[in-house]
Amino acid sequence: MNKPLRIALTKGRLEKDTVKLFESLGFDCTSVHEKGRRLILPVADGKIEVVLAKANDVITYVEHGVCDLGVVGKDTILEMQGKIFELLDLGFGRCRFALAAKKGDKFFGGYGVKTIASKYPNVARNFFESKGMDVEIVKIEGSVELAPLLELSDGIVDIVETGSTLKENGLEVVEDIVNISARLVANMVSMKLRQKEIQELVEMIKTKI
Repeated sequence: MNKPLRIALTKGRLEKDTVKLFESLGFDCTSVHEKGRRLILPVADGKIEVVLAKANDVITYVEHGVCDLGVVGKDTILEMQGKIFELLDLGFGRCRFALAAKKGDKFFGGYGVKTIASKYPNVARNFFESKGMDVEIVKIEGSVELAPLLELSDGIVDIVETGSTLKENGLEVVEDIVNISARLVANMVSMKLRQKEIQELVEMIKTKI
């Protein structure tokens, strides 16, 4: 028997949605529901091993080949810029990247270099480069909405779902950047060595999304 296909799942909501997807395919995911403190879990009668990790680590594990596949948000893929193969849009975890600023501010008006706060400096930089704009980017780890309120930045680039957090803090979307959802990604070498197994799984998933 081949060694199990190892799949890294992003902990939290994407983990739960992926487990639902796996169960709809008939995979036994009891080990994930009863994981306790274990981080590597057998699924589908041991044909698959699930590894639970933070989003950035999912990319790292897949890129370095310790996991064959991963389920991670497009936001992390865009920010990390890892050497991985994107196989499928899984359709859940939907949201978007957006540029936001204080309500009523004319963000694109005036002169001078704008300052942008973001947890996603690469995404922000690429967006403004595509517009031919020179900006200063400040990386924020916590609530990025604070930066314009404290006048640290002119705007923010962040993930937006409903926009209610922006509204409550006197901010508004200036421009949508890109839509985001969960993606199935693969290691480049695994795609060659385990192509048949991966393709079979992909075809199964396609019937459910």
